[in-house]
Amino acid sequence: MMREARRDALPGIPILLVLILTELATVGWLIRAATRNSAAEIIAAIVVIVIAAILLAGVFTVSPNQGRVMQLFGAYKGTAREPGLRWANPFYTKKAISLRVRNFETGKLKVNDKRGNPIEIASVVVWRVIDTAEATFQVDNYENYVHVQSEAALRNLATGYPYDAHNEGEVALSSHTAEVSAQLKIEIQDRLEKAGVEVIETRVSHLAYAPEIAAAMLRRQQAAAVVAARRTIVEGAVGMVESALEMLAQKKVIELDEERRAAMVSNLLVVLCSEQNTQPVVNAGSLYH
Repeated sequence: MMREARRDALPGIPILLVLILTELATVGWLIRAATRNSAAEIIAAIVVIVIAAILLAGVFTVSPNQGRVMQLFGAYKGTAREPGLRWANPFYTKKAISLRVRNFETGKLKVNDKRGNPIEIASVVVWRVIDTAEATFQVDNYENYVHVQSEAALRNLATGYPYDAHNEGEVALSSHTAEVSAQLKIEIQDRLEKAGVEVIETRVSHLAYAPEIAAAMLRRQQAAAVVAARRTIVEGAVGMVESALEMLAQKKVIELDEERRAAMVSNLLVVLCSEQNTQPVVNAGSLYH
């Protein structure tokens, strides 16, 4: 496994000034040698000019949050990260690698969730390069590698969770976004470790049922919501009836046998649980007729 080696290049401004002055002085020397027809001086001046020009090729710039991967005839020699004008061996190749924070959104993937329901899911991935050597030499194209592996991790994650939670405590894609995003970050980081990439943040940006089952799933969600609402209403109504019977018994307003008590409970539940307003019926006779 190749790891990044920091290599601090020499300051470029002093070397650049020295080389420029050397070139100018050597050109003047060459002109004087030519006027004197001195072949030895002319050859020496040309050699100095060529050497200075070659050394000038070693001057390069490093931008903030950028690394320059240096190679000599294919051999990795280190990475320069110090920003500014720098100088290194002119025979080094110096490839720029951005260390800035970047983000991208995956395409909308159509996958099956844990229960086999087709869903559409997409995510946003925030990442940066932390090891320039691994990003350069361990993978062919680290940017494409990040995109492909992120989509593969998202697809694998979506198959491990249901879209909706039907059991208490069950982690679902739609209701546990924080947990799902944290797990997605772990899965993507594991895949990108060899590329020298750090995953800073991940989050699900799109989540929906696939169009072919969206209408059916909407009806199921509506039915589940109705059942939950009716359960709450019934629980509240039972509590109110129980409270009413206890108050009647404590204050001895009326004494009811089991049959009349059951009738009163039934009537109260109908009144409390009915979706429409009930119509009162006045009993003009006795309670038992």
